Amino acid sequence: MRFDVITLFPELFAPLLTSGITRRAYEGGLVEVQLWNPRDYALGNYRRVDDRPFGGGPGMVMLAEPLQHCLDAIRTSRNEAAEVQAPLVMFTPTGTLLNHAAVSDWSASSGAIMLCGRYEGVDQRFIDRYVDRQISLGDFILSGGEIAAMALLDAVARLQPGVLNDEGSHQFDSFNPALDGLLDCPHYTRPEIWQGQAVPEALLSGHHAHIAQWRRQQSLRLSAQLRPELIAQARSQGLLSPQDEAFLKAEVKAAAVTGAEPAA
Repeated sequence: MRFDVITLFPELFAPLLTSGITRRAYEGGLVEVQLWNPRDYALGNYRRVDDRPFGGGPGMVMLAEPLQHCLDAIRTSRNEAAEVQAPLVMFTPTGTLLNHAAVSDWSASSGAIMLCGRYEGVDQRFIDRYVDRQISLGDFILSGGEIAAMALLDAVARLQPGVLNDEGSHQFDSFNPALDGLLDCPHYTRPEIWQGQAVPEALLSGHHAHIAQWRRQQSLRLSAQLRPELIAQARSQGLLSPQDEAFLKAEVKAAAVTGAEPAA
């Protein structure tokens, strides 16, 4: 798959593409990343890529013209038939929230062109004409779309075969279907006792069924306490077993006795 990134700061992507375990995806060609600076396609001696907003107000707005020329160059480079052209994705607060399901879809796709906005934003006429999808990381504002683009690239790269040391490790990440979309359980390693805190006995038992039960219950507990909407979603899809429901019910009763916040 191939991702083309339109960014005024291509140097920001160097650590992502050359560091950590996901670099295997980029170096091995599983995920090809091409960086494009719209300043290279701007006209005039100053290669201007922004201007003041009509109507006044603070900040600057990215010009449509350099972005269009940059996009044209990318389309030419990709040499795709019109009916299979890669979508142009823009990272913006008005976009659809990025989640695991969307990342899974992108990881199985042929890629995309990603636009990283800067300043007060991008001329709306360019967005209306060329942008196919808009994505948000959440209800907060970044200085530009680069961090959002890197988040998507990293999430997609780690799902590619052969990238992680353990092929099955990502299948048990939070929000994964293997966990019915719930949060992952806590994890422990050596030593068995650290600063007076012991590893839960179930994990030391060597009894696979007990370990699996403990992990499931911890996943249910954390999801109910921190992300109750995940429990509701799993329940609506019929993914919770009678044992799951009994555990959650017991958690609510225990919370009522202790006065703690109920888990579900």
